[in-house]
Amino acid sequence: MATPNPVLKPPVHAPYTDAVVTQEPAYQQVDGAYSDSGDEEGDDGGEGIGLISCASPVKHHQEPYCLIEYATFLLLGVAMLWAWNMFLAAAPYFQTRFSDNDRILASFQSAITSVSSATNLLSMITLMHMQSKASYPKRILASLALNLAIFALLAISTTYFRGVLAETYFAFTLLMVLGSSVAAGLCQNGAYAFAASFGRPEYLQAIMIGQAIAGVLPSIAQIVSVLAVPELDKYVDSGVAVLAAANENTTSALIYFTTATVVSALCLVAIIPLIRKHSQLVEDRDANTTISSEEEVERSKRKVVSIWTLYKKLHWLAAAVFLCFVITMFFPVFTQKIVSVIPEDEGPQALKPGSFIPLGFLLWNVGDLLGRLSTFVAYPDGASYRRPIMLFLFAALRSGFVPLYLLCNIENHGAIINSDFFYLGVQQLFFGISNGWLGSYCMMDFSQYVDEGEREAAGGFMALNLVAGLTVGSLLSFSAAGVH
Repeated sequence: MATPNPVLKPPVHAPYTDAVVTQEPAYQQVDGAYSDSGDEEGDDGGEGIGLISCASPVKHHQEPYCLIEYATFLLLGVAMLWAWNMFLAAAPYFQTRFSDNDRILASFQSAITSVSSATNLLSMITLMHMQSKASYPKRILASLALNLAIFALLAISTTYFRGVLAETYFAFTLLMVLGSSVAAGLCQNGAYAFAASFGRPEYLQAIMIGQAIAGVLPSIAQIVSVLAVPELDKYVDSGVAVLAAANENTTSALIYFTTATVVSALCLVAIIPLIRKHSQLVEDRDANTTISSEEEVERSKRKVVSIWTLYKKLHWLAAAVFLCFVITMFFPVFTQKIVSVIPEDEGPQALKPGSFIPLGFLLWNVGDLLGRLSTFVAYPDGASYRRPIMLFLFAALRSGFVPLYLLCNIENHGAIINSDFFYLGVQQLFFGISNGWLGSYCMMDFSQYVDEGEREAAGGFMALNLVAGLTVGSLLSFSAAGVH
């Protein structure tokens, strides 16, 4: 990919050349599905949705592929999930801040997850119903600015206001989580819609890869921090060890929150030229119109598309991405319980729970990243979007990964398959690969089934299904919380 020329031919993505898609679909369109022209059937109670396929791929305009634009969307994907990962990575710091209140200490992680999931989903639903006057670039800018402010406040709170009660800091933390979740909703809705407007599946894939990178880096940081800190309680009395650990957690949290602030700021700067270019493209495309405002031009061309209309066109892909992330959300519950089959007093430091558990998260996230990257190097000539039902079936088959966790060493109660390699190198890695591969294809393919004026709404709709899958999966995963 390294080249001095920023405008490149799309890499081995045969169906995504600047020419329109001309392949014949590998299936017959069913009654009630959509034709290539996008004409709708069934809006007024007529034909129902097709039970065998999504609509046929639609011919529409694509902007030329550009490596700089790809990199910008990748950074946007990193920023989209970096904030949430920083909340997870800072869990030891929050334990320090809430240590004098047992009730909050026992429930703060569940509270953060619940507030985040519910707020994110409600934000996505609300934004999905605000299409007609939506400015997706402004939603992206607002989300980045909001995250920048939130994590700057969190970074400041690690040093100042240390004397506040645990209840007060808990309320402050939940308020920050709520604000960050609103920002995540704005970013997910705006980013997928904005990327879809270019008509380049590669840009949607860039967002997905950026999200995977945002999962890998914090896991590496956690492992390094555990291995780098000596076991203080072996050398000093426990009181000093506790104080040293608290200081270490505070320093780590300051780094996490500051990093989230910097990532948001960098993305905010990087996205502005792309938004300006997009506005110029809209202005050039509509130079003969009587509407003077570029933003009004874009809004005037945008169709207000109902969720039901989008579902009839994208039902298999929407169901696939929803089910994919419902199943995926079982992995954090088990990963934080599974430890090495090698006894703690016999194995090296890397196999002790403090580093082994982050290692489990790392292997899953590495697999997720590899799965997303695989769609970049070997897109199978459009085969996936000619068979969306196959993606749904693959999503359903992923449920087979969940019971495999029961074969591992959950909470040190013994493993049926007595092997760390099985857990790390098979279960975690391939569960992650399947998530990255499937999620990326679902989010790359949807723009091929909608008209050009429906791309942005379709991007928001698919993002809504993704977030809904995460939320439902989080709720269902509580049923696995008591497994040991």
